[in-house]
This record gives sequence, C-alpha cells and structure tokens, in this order.
Amino acid sequence: MNCPSCGAPMHPHGDTLVCDFCHNVVVPDTNDDGVIVLDEAPGQSCPICNNLPLMQATLAKLPLLYCSKCRGMLVSMEEFETLIDALRATQRGSIIQPPMDPGDLNRRIDCPKCHRPMEAHSYAGPGNVVIDSCEPCSLNWLDHGELARIAQAPDDRGPDPDYRDPYADQSDDQTGASDTSDDTFGSLGWKLHI
Repeated sequence: MNCPSCGAPMHPHGDTLVCDFCHNVVVPDTNDDGVIVLDEAPGQSCPICNNLPLMQATLAKLPLLYCSKCRGMLVSMEEFETLIDALRATQRGSIIQPPMDPGDLNRRIDCPKCHRPMEAHSYAGPGNVVIDSCEPCSLNWLDHGELARIAQAPDDRGPDPDYRDPYADQSDDQTGASDTSDDTFGSLGWKLHI
C-alpha cells in the first residue's frame, strides 16, 4: 500500500501501516473475520487458491498470514493457543459445533513456506475441525470459519486459571458504568462471523 498523504510505500508496524517517507500512520479497517489486513507477504501463496499471495495480517493483535479470497489463515503454532484464548475471552457463551467431515482428513495441501505436504488432522481441542499442519515450519492452516468454530465451541478444560478479569475489582463508580447489562464483551472486541 502507498501512503495516502505522500504516495510513498508503507510497511506494517503492529496493527498499523507506517509511511517510510513522511511517517504517516494508517490504521486499516477490520474485516468481517476480525482480521486487519496489512500488506502482501512476499513469497508465500495461498495453498487453496494457488498462486494468490497471502497477506500479512493481525487478529486479536497477533500476527498471521491471510488469504483475501478464500479467507483461510496461516498461523504460527507458537501463537495458535494464544490466539484461541484471546478470541475466547471476547466470546459470550458457546455454540455446539457439528461433527467434523472425515473426508477433510484426505485433503492434501502444500505448506506455503516450505512447499511440502501439510498433515491434515483432527484438532485436539474443541470445535470438531480438521486443520492442516507443517511441523518443520511450525505452521497451522485453517480454512475460513475453522478458527471461529474452535473459539466458539464449548471447552471442557474449564476457565484459564491465570485469566484475571481486569474490571473485577472496580465498582460501577470507578468504571463510570451506570448499568450492569451483560453486554460486557460486545464493546471490547470483534465478533467472529461464519
């Protein structure tokens, strides 16, 4: 993307784009998936859309690569659980997910980084999804909607014992809240759309 002020190239910096010349900062819009698409990821193409470049993006302030056409996501294994926890923290309730399609286990796609076949397997957590993984590159590919299914599914593990509600110790006077409606999370983040 080029700077709207001076036309010079812009590069990702967190959830923003920064101009190399005038240092203008642009905050891109969040799309329907909650993803902020930043810039093209050089040399990495979508494994589903064949040769369509993946885009550098963020979701819940965590980096990932995203296909603007099929809306699939390439997520680092190191960030995967953190991303799921961040998305779950913004969810209200859970949705029982339909069973996974066993035929998805037969799909073969190549890793966008090393171009070797990824392993299709059932995700071990909630959500009834099949994800594709490349262990040598430490990457997971999720088709559109799979991350939402995982985040919205009931989780038998129970609440995270390290999670602390930042507003738990504040009274209504301290937060400026005048009512106690249960729309607490609606104003904090994005909603997953499938």
